[in-house]
Amino acid sequence: MIKQQSLDQAQILERRWWTFAVLALAILIVVIDHTILNVALPSIQQALGATLSELQWMVDAYILAFAMLLLTMGTLCDRIGRATMLRAGMLLFGAASLAAVFSISAWQLILARVFMGVGAAMIMPATLAIITNIFPDEERDKAIAIWGAMNGVGVAIGPLLGGILIEQFTWNAVFFINVPIVAIALISGIFLVPNSCDPESRRVDVPGTILSALTLSALVFGLIKGSDWGWSDPVVLGSLTAAILLGYLFIWWERKTTDPMLDLQLFSNPRLSTASACISIMTVAMFGMLFGLTMYMQFIKNYAVLETGVRFLPMAFGYALGSMASNKAAVMWGTRKVVTAGFLGMMALSAVVSFWQIDTPYWQIGLLLFAVSFCMGNIMTPCLNAVLGAVPKSRAGLGSAIGNMSFQLGGALGVAALGAALSSVYRQKMVSALTAFSDIPVNIAGIAAESVGAALRIIAMLPAGVREEILLLAKQGFMNGWQIVALAISVLALAGAVIALKFMPELKKQQM
Repeated sequence: MIKQQSLDQAQILERRWWTFAVLALAILIVVIDHTILNVALPSIQQALGATLSELQWMVDAYILAFAMLLLTMGTLCDRIGRATMLRAGMLLFGAASLAAVFSISAWQLILARVFMGVGAAMIMPATLAIITNIFPDEERDKAIAIWGAMNGVGVAIGPLLGGILIEQFTWNAVFFINVPIVAIALISGIFLVPNSCDPESRRVDVPGTILSALTLSALVFGLIKGSDWGWSDPVVLGSLTAAILLGYLFIWWERKTTDPMLDLQLFSNPRLSTASACISIMTVAMFGMLFGLTMYMQFIKNYAVLETGVRFLPMAFGYALGSMASNKAAVMWGTRKVVTAGFLGMMALSAVVSFWQIDTPYWQIGLLLFAVSFCMGNIMTPCLNAVLGAVPKSRAGLGSAIGNMSFQLGGALGVAALGAALSSVYRQKMVSALTAFSDIPVNIAGIAAESVGAALRIIAMLPAGVREEILLLAKQGFMNGWQIVALAISVLALAGAVIALKFMPELKKQQM
């Protein structure tokens, strides 16, 4: 392991924003890798001969490893040192990225993505824990607001960066880009990132660590695959049932043991529990919207991959500005009012989004994406501050893991539930509409009813006289599903507003 230069308190304070710059690099590569791979999948399929199932695992392996270990790594970084955990995570992430570059088979790439997810789980809670410890009270909220903005920017620019790299190079470039960034962050971190840990000597809760990882992996796997395989699939039902049973065992053990990895008493603080719930509700909406938007841009508006990435930029800017604006707003009016206002704004705007049509001009789309993501930024950052403010500073890694875990679970549920709703409405509309076309073979009609993307792929196989009509039906079926998703997000936002207004304590200054 790289030996770190010792920094005294005065140096830490003086260099705090340089330290933040190093952490920002780490944050960006972790978040970008959630979305950058999607645009490279067609190229990877062609180069490695990957099946559809293998392509899905390339995406899911990263998310699963990341989500299942977040809580564990957040707890461990408090005990072994936050900078130590950060450096170890960066080394693993960089090495796994390099392995992905030179993968010659689909399963080699999937394995590399697993280790990238493990590295990401080590990096993410460590960055926020370090920020909590190096910034004075009067600047901490601002730093966390910028941290939150970086997360939103990373999610939105992933498809854009991926599109640029694929157009200029090959699919390997989406992984190779991580290597120099990791090298810069590691070398800079030796001089700029101080180490810190929980001053209390705590034993590692091995049973709790194992149970938490198993619970989260079963839950996230069930949520991810539920939308792909159907919620009645035996594997999906078994996975979700196992998550419930393992979760019960985890809670039982954490209450029983004298040195738990997760002190469940923390959730008796309404500030932490309410903020965590609000983060999850917001990310259900965010990732559900992103899932639908990707298909809307490419299949309905017919934008190319790079054009789609560019059109996600209003979301990045809106989320970043919302995160930054929320810091001052929370100081002036309190977390409860800011978060409630963010949810109410999201509720109203999502209802407007439900009126989008096939021919809605992009200037309207971009404006609404900016406004919705601005509201999301005003929810995420104050809630994250509330979570960290409810946890002792000595356990900042655990607080960071709780906030990030809420984000990841919400994202997985958003894609699963809202994606399933979109697919279900589309399928119902298409099955009903296609019964009127007796000259279309049953197997071809079945493919067209699977998804709008599938319908576009088989248009050439349809009789010439009905191609345009079927294409229009497919797009209209998607828009019917999109309307339901947008209205569901509006209802979720209303629920978030009620929860924040009723249960979030009215404090203008985060408690540390």
